[in-house]
This record gives sequence, structure tokens and C-alpha cells, in this order.
Amino acid sequence: MGGVLMRALITNDDGIDSPGLAALARGAADHGWNVVVAAPAAEASGTSAGLTGAGGEGRVAVERRELPGLPDIPVFAVSAHPGLIALAAAQGSFGDPPEIVLSGVNHGANVGRAILHSGTVGAALTASINGARALAVSLDVGLDPGPRPHWDTAVSVAATLFDKLAGLPAGTVLNLNVPDRAETGPVKRTGLAEFGAVRSHVQNGEDGAFTLTAVTGEGELLPGSDAHLLSQGHATVTPLNSVSEDSTLDW
Repeated sequence: MGGVLMRALITNDDGIDSPGLAALARGAADHGWNVVVAAPAAEASGTSAGLTGAGGEGRVAVERRELPGLPDIPVFAVSAHPGLIALAAAQGSFGDPPEIVLSGVNHGANVGRAILHSGTVGAALTASINGARALAVSLDVGLDPGPRPHWDTAVSVAATLFDKLAGLPAGTVLNLNVPDRAETGPVKRTGLAEFGAVRSHVQNGEDGAFTLTAVTGEGELLPGSDAHLLSQGHATVTPLNSVSEDSTLDW
């Protein structure tokens, strides 16, 4: 049980029906936090921090739902991307603005500079610039996931960071990646790799269209980076900065 009661929003980019979302909400509730769930009504991976919502004239549909085993937790299925959900939460759309935003558990790792494109990380970064502390949580299921991802492992590892996160300054963002296994060791703090073990690949077609696929990356991963340590079976955490000016540029 956590020592400090925090208002926590649980969101994701895999959608309201994702088992990882329910597992993370359950973990936050078991920690003693005041939990609200608001997640995309449909899968919204790769949406970064986009403020896209379905509906005309800026109106976004919200439907009350219930997650299995969590009858006392308010749950909202939102016709919007996770970045917009985090922004709306900060402005009171789902009750009092959250102090903590937990985004995940994502079905797949979010490592390296490609986290720029992740809706899971995008929600966390959006939360941070609106005054919340945020933790993005991802499970490294790889390109050939098993039938039963270890959601509980990801949540157990995330829970070891909950109190630390609550004690960090508002605006803090942590990016956590957990191996898909029954048990894992202590979390290792890492930097971002240039690329991950799995990369997005664009295949151009003869008709001018192109196809986006995920492929196993070639080349060695930077030793000590998030992608490298995760590939070795370690849970990794990386503090992130949101958008800020580049004071090092000599213009």
C-alpha cells in the first residue's frame, strides 16, 4: 500500500479493452491510489501526442464502461487518441485533474528515439506539460508474442516505482520497459538507444503507395542503452524531457 494518496489517471494507446490497461489500473488501485481510467475506444498505437478525436466541431464522444474485477473504478472509453485524453484529464474531463498519469501497459516495447511516435509515451509527455507526473509502461513481447503476455510482471515492476514517482517533481516523466517473463530483476536506469531491436520499415510499392511493417533491426545495440539492456532481460527505466528549447544551438 502506498504511503501517499494520489489521484491517478490510467490510459494507454492499445485501447479500452486491452488486458494491460486493466492490469495497470488494478495495480494502481491496489497501491491505494484514487484511480480513474480513460482510454481510447479503439486501438490508437503510433499516435504520439496527437490531439485527434472523433466527432464534429471538436466534440469527442465519451462512454462509461466497466473493467473486469474493478467495479468501483470509473472507466471511460474515449473516441480520441491518448494525448488528447491526457490533455482532457488535466482540464477536468474525468474528475479532478490527476497528479499521476500511468500509460500502458503497452503491448510491445517502447525504446530508443522511436518513442517519439508512441501513443503510450505521448500520453505521458502530454500529462507532464500539464503538471502531472507520468510513467509510461511497456511489455517487451517482441514480434512473435506468446499467448499469455506477463502483464502482472510489468505491473509489479511498475509498482516498485510508484512511490518514487509520487515524490518526484511535477512534470517528471519515466519510461519503463519490462521483459515478457514471469520474473525480472531490479530496474536499471538507462539512456535511449538510437534505435530499438524492432524497427518500423516502409516498403514502397509500384503504385505510389507504401506499406508500414515492423522488422527486426540489424546492427549492434548501444551497450548500456534501454534497447540493449532490455534485450538482455533487464527491466529499464529512462527519465524523459518533454518539448523544450535547445539552448545549445549556436544560431
